[in-house]
Amino acid sequence: MFLCPVCRQPLDDGEKTRTCPNGHCYDRSAQGRYVNLLRTNRRGSADPGDSPAMCRARTRFLEKGYYAVLRDTLCDTAAQFPARCILDAGCGEGYYTAAVANMLRENGSRAQLLGVDLSRTALRHAGRRCPNAEFAAASLFELPLPDRSVDLILHLFAPLCETEFRRVLTDGGTLLTVKPGADHLWGLKEILYDSPYPNDEEEMEYESFHWMGRIFAEDEITLRTAEDIRDLYQMTPYAWKTSQEAAEQLLSRKTLTTKISFLIDMYLAI
Repeated sequence: MFLCPVCRQPLDDGEKTRTCPNGHCYDRSAQGRYVNLLRTNRRGSADPGDSPAMCRARTRFLEKGYYAVLRDTLCDTAAQFPARCILDAGCGEGYYTAAVANMLRENGSRAQLLGVDLSRTALRHAGRRCPNAEFAAASLFELPLPDRSVDLILHLFAPLCETEFRRVLTDGGTLLTVKPGADHLWGLKEILYDSPYPNDEEEMEYESFHWMGRIFAEDEITLRTAEDIRDLYQMTPYAWKTSQEAAEQLLSRKTLTTKISFLIDMYLAI
């Protein structure tokens, strides 16, 4: 499915590299878990995307099931939209990609599953988690995919490029976006900030998509180790937004109870 980012031609399926008919060549990772389609002049840094520390923290945290309510609700929602090809746009470490892969297998679906992310570290995790999916290091603003080639896009906590998403979605295809609800991680925010404020829950409007509705996924979780609290903190934007004093106050705790809240918005490509 992936195209050459330079000339938009199909890539072969080489063991160590993938090459287009015009000779542009792209490396596979050492274990072949993803192909690096980031153009050198578009990277912005030598190693773009989430840092290795953030990827490790998120992997440890999610694997303990703290966000199971989002994982399960997302899979149930995705199952409502039959698809031949599904793209996890901003797939990160592949936690939700793998969950959707399991759902597809249980439902007897043969849908092709793709994942795109900037972080090569995250994609190494994703490739181990979900060996049957195809992953690429690429920008969501320059997707290496053909026009009208994807039936369903999953988009969780990542930048959204309306024009690119609409370009690759089939007519009548579905976009599922996930963002934090108003009270998401309120227990954590109460410790970090003197006057925490709720997240914005207003639905986004896009010219190329019709909003079909919203599904809520909410729960209350209790983190019972200092390591879990640190991992949650490191995987959120609060890790670089809060003062050292506030961070120390949070990271000195042994337990933390907080509400988690997610909004899944459903859009139809028009």
